[in-house]
Amino acid sequence: MSTQSQEISAGRINLAASLSQKVTMAEKIGYSLGDCSANIVFQMMMIYQTKFYTDVFGLEGAVAGTVMLIARIVDAFVDPTVGILSDRTKTKWGKYRPWVLWTALPFMVFYVLAFYNPGIEDKAMVAVYATLSYTLLMTLYSFNNTPYSSLGGVMTGDIQERTSITSIRFVAATVAQFVIQGLTLPLVNKFSDGGDLGKGWLYTISIYGAIGFVFLVITFFSTKERIEPPVNQKADTRQDIKDVFSNVPWRAMFLLTLFLFTTLAMWGSAMNYYFENYVDRQALFAFLGKLGLVATAAGEGMGYTLLNAFGLIVSSPDKAYEVGFGVFNMVGALIQFAGVILLSTFLANRFGKKKVFIICLALTAFFTALFYLPGKADVETMFVLNILKSLAYAPTIPLLWAMIADVADYSEYKNHRRATGFVFAGVVFALKVGLGLGGAILGFMLSGFGYISGSPGMQSDSAISGIVLSSSVIPAVLFFIGVIALYFYPITKEYNEQMQSELSDRRSKQ
Repeated sequence: MSTQSQEISAGRINLAASLSQKVTMAEKIGYSLGDCSANIVFQMMMIYQTKFYTDVFGLEGAVAGTVMLIARIVDAFVDPTVGILSDRTKTKWGKYRPWVLWTALPFMVFYVLAFYNPGIEDKAMVAVYATLSYTLLMTLYSFNNTPYSSLGGVMTGDIQERTSITSIRFVAATVAQFVIQGLTLPLVNKFSDGGDLGKGWLYTISIYGAIGFVFLVITFFSTKERIEPPVNQKADTRQDIKDVFSNVPWRAMFLLTLFLFTTLAMWGSAMNYYFENYVDRQALFAFLGKLGLVATAAGEGMGYTLLNAFGLIVSSPDKAYEVGFGVFNMVGALIQFAGVILLSTFLANRFGKKKVFIICLALTAFFTALFYLPGKADVETMFVLNILKSLAYAPTIPLLWAMIADVADYSEYKNHRRATGFVFAGVVFALKVGLGLGGAILGFMLSGFGYISGSPGMQSDSAISGIVLSSSVIPAVLFFIGVIALYFYPITKEYNEQMQSELSDRRSKQ
């Protein structure tokens, strides 16, 4: 038997000794609510931010893209600062938990302000307001989400427990996705008395913000930090930076996260334009009728009343876009929910996170590219493709953050130093750059193809072509770049088991 095989075998034997950091289901659920809160913000920005800027604020696509890029410049300074500060925080509650509580209220306040239309007529001033509110929201996102994500990396060193935590976390995230992507436009439409979209958005976002605040408070009170840095580790920012940038797995995850969220932001926003400007409304209305979501004179019953209360009953083809896009998103969220529950942990434990991520992301790219094919009236095919794409992508959802937690362990394993917050800060920065870059690229593309802001359903053939490409081929290519990045991620299932066993042995001797 080779030396490497002996080491792996020994690692597996010793691994059992490390499985002592069990986490209760109540704590896992409490932690997951923090990501539900973050996704109340994230999903809104990924799907609706560009659309809000172009069709509510009335900004040109290129201007909307510039707003998002300016915030990324600020992020370059904010995100590493947050990582450094959280790693050096010392309180009776731990390093990362306090930040979740301290930032909960301002985070949700700036969330509401980012989707508040102050009624400014001067478009230059509107752009200034959008830039300030968006940048402040993204800053608070960093101060909240980087410590929150880091918290997941220090709740346990148990590989399977860590995967379980992230799986439950992303079940909660999928619930948030279901609500935000599915109910936002129907609720905005319902609250927009007399066509006042600004009022509709304000009421809807205020409800979401209140829920997000409560969830973050619950996360703080229900979680516990268990993994501490090595006892002899001294604060050294320069060394932390050197360790992270020389960390091969971290570089691979940075590139993956950057291209993954650039793609998600582009595709999510583009599909909004796709449904409003490309999909035939008569065909969509007929499809919704088959689902029982069209108003009838005899409409009654508890189910009908509940659907109508959330704005999910459509009365005419000209209103089909809001409900149709919402149902499209809810179907995708339900499929992802099932995929996370049934497939993610099972596949990761059997084949390893890296293999599962590569295969599933490649399939996601393939099904995304196929959105180029359906005709305007081929609504059924669009929904089928959405089901296939969502099922392919679902197993990857929890794995990203579990793999980043493994990267923090890898840094400790190789360098005998732990900087969880700094590791996560870099990846959160990549996420936010991707979020802004995806929206910015879409905004610039819309302008380049001749999209007219504030004129839904009245776009040129060139603009429609740009919207279709932005919803299919272009994001598919970006997904495949993420697949390539994964090939450079060296932490296999066997390597991870050996690494965790040795780390557990080190920690037991501290």
